[in-house]
Amino acid sequence: GMLCAMRRRPLPAVETVCAGAKRVAVLEDVMNPTNVGAIFRSAAALGIDAVLLTQACSDPLYRRAIRVSMGTVFQVPWAYLPEGWPQTLRALGFTTAAMTLCDASLPIYAPQLKRVDRLAVVLGTEGDGLAESTIAACDCTVRIPMTHGVDSLNVAAASAVAFYQLALLAGLSEMED
Repeated sequence: GMLCAMRRRPLPAVETVCAGAKRVAVLEDVMNPTNVGAIFRSAAALGIDAVLLTQACSDPLYRRAIRVSMGTVFQVPWAYLPEGWPQTLRALGFTTAAMTLCDASLPIYAPQLKRVDRLAVVLGTEGDGLAESTIAACDCTVRIPMTHGVDSLNVAAASAVAFYQLALLAGLSEMED
C-alpha cells in the first residue's frame, strides 16, 4: 500500500550543499539503503556537514533508508555528485581522503587531517570498496587501524568510526545528547 504521494523538490546543487561545510561524506556506489540510512544517522550525530552521493547510490529517500536514519536524511544536507566529482570537490576547496585498506594509508587519527580546513571523506561500496580510479583521484588515503586479523568494517560502521575520530580531531571533546 501507499503511505503518501508527494512531489520531490529539486535537489540542491553540490555547490549549495557544500557552501560553508568543513567536513563532508562522499558515498561511492553504496547500494544498500540500510547502510545509506546508517551513514546519514552517523553523519548527523557526529558533525558531518553534508553527504554527497554518486549516481549509483541507493536513494536516501527510500523508505528503509529514512527509517534506519531515524529521519536524519531530512536534516543533513545532501546532493548527488556529477561525473568527475573529485575535481568538483577540489574546486570547492576540499581535500579528498579515500577510506581504503592500503598500507600507505594514514590512520584516521593522523594529526595531518586536523590541519585540513575542508575535508571530504570518501567511502566505498559494500564488498568492493572504492574504485581504483577514485583512490587515485583522491588527495590521500586513510584507514581505520584494526586488530585480530580483521581487515575491514561494514561501510556504515566504518563511517561512524571515521566521523567520530574526525570530530575528536576537530576539537569536539564532548558530544551533546
